[in-house]
Parts: sequence; structure tokens; C-alpha cells
Amino acid sequence: MKRNLFLILPAAFAALLFPSCAGPGGGLPTQSPVFTEEAAPAMSGGLRSGDQAANRNNIDAMMGNRPQEEKRPGLATGWGDEKTSHIHDVGFTRASSKPAGIDAIYYNDKDGLRAMSRFPSSTGPMQQAAGGLVEWGIKGGYRFLPAYKEWGYGRRLVAGEKNGSYAIVVKNRCKSPLEIVASVDGLDVMDGGTASFSKRGYIVDSGKTVTISGFRTSESSIASFKFSGVSNSYANMRHGETRNVGVIGLAVFTKKGVNPWTWMPDEVKRRGSARAFAEAP
Repeated sequence: MKRNLFLILPAAFAALLFPSCAGPGGGLPTQSPVFTEEAAPAMSGGLRSGDQAANRNNIDAMMGNRPQEEKRPGLATGWGDEKTSHIHDVGFTRASSKPAGIDAIYYNDKDGLRAMSRFPSSTGPMQQAAGGLVEWGIKGGYRFLPAYKEWGYGRRLVAGEKNGSYAIVVKNRCKSPLEIVASVDGLDVMDGGTASFSKRGYIVDSGKTVTISGFRTSESSIASFKFSGVSNSYANMRHGETRNVGVIGLAVFTKKGVNPWTWMPDEVKRRGSARAFAEAP
């Protein structure tokens, strides 16, 4: 497993994270970034020289040139205001190329949620994922969005409103750093390209919380997540693809050679069990 570098940003809840990708429109860096927007996030990789991050000008150009598809009802995620959000590189080697766990939260307006779900019941704003390694939820403005659990299927749903901004909030519940790879509408939040487990993400320290509030445009800025119509979504404007609008994804990776629940490197564990006399007297 290759060793990748990560970046750090200010985190909202005094969280420290490590992201790993370039901004929307840019290429995937060979390093990994760490990220924490509300305190000081970090990311698992930096922007490569020559990469072109997405920005307000080229996104507006895409929107003006992209043919509008037949109107679909409900919400998607558009390109919001640009915000300052610094990151820096840190080291993190994954325990496996496969995530320790994945999870998804589906979103829509209230009418859309009623149409797509049967017997939804209100639930708490945060839910556990990856065997309890993390808990996460979707925050809009100053409070978490109304959340529901779908009876029978168990899907988690959140209700948003058009033109409202939102953020993905993830808390690390274990005793070692974790790497978080997040997606919105099937797009990676670090580079705006197709989401994939192979891409790097944000690193979150033990007990810390990271708030991911937009697509990264550079090592110092993001474009905030904003609820929009499907035709005006970033997925449609940039890729002409809306099949995956309405879902937010999370993949959690643990650190190589470490038990995430005890934060005990394998070498420390082996030395702790060493015996002064190998044979009984």
C-alpha cells in the first residue's frame, strides 16, 4: 500500500481532518489531504502542478453552455458561494484498499421525500457508520436538517430546501485517525470528478469532527454545497449526468498497522506481550 500525504484545514468543531484531492475540475493528486473547515482541516493530498481547479468563472461558463435536460422535480446540489478553507498535507497509509465501511444519506425536498419513501419516521440528526467508527449527519445553516428513517428499507433521508446551503458533518468515534472519502451526487468532494474509493480524502483525528461544506476548488478554498434544481446541479452542468443526484456518500478507511479502537500499533502490542523468560522454570 502506497503512503500518501494529507492536508489540514481549520475545523468547525475543533476538528482536524486530512483530505486528498484537488478542487473540482482538477486532477487527483498523488498525495492525500486532511480537512477540517470549522477548526482547521487537513487533507490526504495536494494539488499537482498544472492542475486547473474549478472556479466561479469556468463553472458559470459550463452552466451557460450546457444544454438543459428535461426538467426533473426535486433537489440536487449546485455550485454555491466560494469560501476560504485551508488544507495541508499529512501522512496516512490505509490498512486496506477497501473501506472499513460505507454509508449513504438520501436527500430531497419534503414533497420528494414523501414520494420516494414509505412510512418514514423522524430520527436523530446523526447516525453511526462503519461499525460505529464514525457518526455523521447533514447540517443546514445553523442546525441539522430534519432526518428520517425509512421503514422496511432502512434508508436515511434528510429534507432540504432549494437555495439552502448544507454541510456534511463527520465525527471520529474511535481512538485512531481515520480517512474519510465523501461524495455528493456521485461526485468526489475533493475534485468534483466521479466518486471512487481509490481517491483520497480527509483525515479526522480521534474524537474530532470534520465539517465538509463544499467542493474543493484549491488548497485554500471551496465552493459551498447549495440545494438546487436538477437541471442547475453541478453534476448536470459539469458532467451532463444526473443519474446519481440526491445521495451523499461516505467511505471510512482505517490506518495500517493500528487497531482503531485501542490505538495500539502492532509493534507496541508485540513488545507489550514479550516475556523475560520464554520457558517456565
